[in-house]
Amino acid sequence: MVVPDVDNVNIKTSDDRYDAAVSSYHHGNLREALVQTAVELGREKGPDGIVIREVARRTGVSHNAAYRHFADRDDLVREVARAGQLGLADLMLTRMRRVRVKDPVERARRRLREVGKAYVEYSLAEPGLFAVAFSGVSLPDLIGPYEHLSDALDECVAAGFLSPAKREGAELPCWAGVHGFAMLYSTGPLQDTPRRERDADLNRLLDRIDDSLRS
Repeated sequence: MVVPDVDNVNIKTSDDRYDAAVSSYHHGNLREALVQTAVELGREKGPDGIVIREVARRTGVSHNAAYRHFADRDDLVREVARAGQLGLADLMLTRMRRVRVKDPVERARRRLREVGKAYVEYSLAEPGLFAVAFSGVSLPDLIGPYEHLSDALDECVAAGFLSPAKREGAELPCWAGVHGFAMLYSTGPLQDTPRRERDADLNRLLDRIDDSLRS
């Protein structure tokens, strides 16, 4: 699947992750192996595909052995959600660190823009894990991505682009905009949109967000 503005994206294959899970298991860390297998299931089938019995079967242990490491299925799904959120957070940081602009206002604006691009890029590259990352979690459960969005908005304030009055609650409209776009274009009715058109649509959305934040 083609994703917008991808530079040197390195996504491990399913075989790589399976081998890592088996290796972890053979080294005595069954919980880690089970989580890695569950992540692969989430990647393939989304949140509904994460079933402890299937995770145990793929890892090569009994489902009773798997249950000794997790209170219930929701406990395991939360682990996969955490992995998905951390993957998204890493991509956000990668894109933000590529911004090399001296002017503090322009740098802050571009870094915020990269947060949005990373969000959409991840949803296109990892639709299954993206769905798990935000499945059955509340705001306090979110790690990484939400913090990077908040930090980018704070940087806009510090640079003088975003006023403190507009800063309050700014995460919600920014997040809602890119999340809605991600859902429409990754698994929704616009998923067959040609890449060039989709990229142009994303840039227009990010332009609107930028305009709305300007002091």
